[in-house]
Amino acid sequence: MRKDFISIHDLSLYEFTKLMDLAKEVKSKPDRFHKKLKGKILTMIFQKPSLRTRMTFEVGMLQLGGEAVYLAPSDIQIGSREGVTDVGKNLERWVDGIMIRTFAHQNVIDLGASCRIPVINGLTDLLHPCQAMADFQTLYEKNKNLKSFKLAYVGDGNNVCHSLMFAAAKAGAKMAVGTPPGYGPNPEIVKLAAEDGRETGYALTLTNDPVEAVSGADAVYTDVWASMGQEAEKEKRAKLFAPFQVNAGLMAKAKPEAFFMHCLPAHRGEEVSSEVLDSRNSIVYDQAENRLHAQKAIMLSLMGEAKNHNE
Repeated sequence: MRKDFISIHDLSLYEFTKLMDLAKEVKSKPDRFHKKLKGKILTMIFQKPSLRTRMTFEVGMLQLGGEAVYLAPSDIQIGSREGVTDVGKNLERWVDGIMIRTFAHQNVIDLGASCRIPVINGLTDLLHPCQAMADFQTLYEKNKNLKSFKLAYVGDGNNVCHSLMFAAAKAGAKMAVGTPPGYGPNPEIVKLAAEDGRETGYALTLTNDPVEAVSGADAVYTDVWASMGQEAEKEKRAKLFAPFQVNAGLMAKAKPEAFFMHCLPAHRGEEVSSEVLDSRNSIVYDQAENRLHAQKAIMLSLMGEAKNHNE
């Protein structure tokens, strides 16, 4: 495993598969791992608030025998009070790893380049790789063969969409992304995912028609229409994205037993109806649970001796 976990694109197919296998084992046999990070300390830098990211990293470290130190947005004011590189060069003297949840993706890249300890991308405006690893762990649990699987994503072509594309490319799944015009995924991410999936069977459809995107899908995924930092656009986006709401009518265009997925928090009545969010085909809380296991696998691979995890 490389030093940092910044993007799923950075992983080889072998590394992606081994992380998935390790996450599965961590979940099914947790007692094997409860001391694997004994004495290790993870610093968690937050510029954006979070329930799932904070809880799953902090609980994950505790369950692995280590500890986590939370740094709130006001604690270090990274990038303003002190530069990213200087923060990294300080932290590497005290702790064993850094998880950062920030706005600018460059912050994570600079942090990883500035210090000798592992850096984990807990979310940036460009990518959300930990979420996508948990999402695909959930899909593997529900459907063993993702080579014939179609994942539909509707809404904003944002950081979650980008990381899902990278994960789908590694898994060899089919993916359709439906967004309003002008809100599609980053073209560079589209290009890189295509390169990643050249030999896996990955295929991507981009459309501005939500019905086309979800037609025949095995799972339908959405996210909030206005992410943190986009609050000023909320009303404008609400009008543009209204046809992309995942409701019973749109889900009916997917396969009859199609799963509904969301990274949470969800805005009921906006990007998803309560009827769909609370339906028996909704696996959103399975996704949230697997954040814990996927991230424990990442931390073990970066901060521990994952190669010896069967001892």
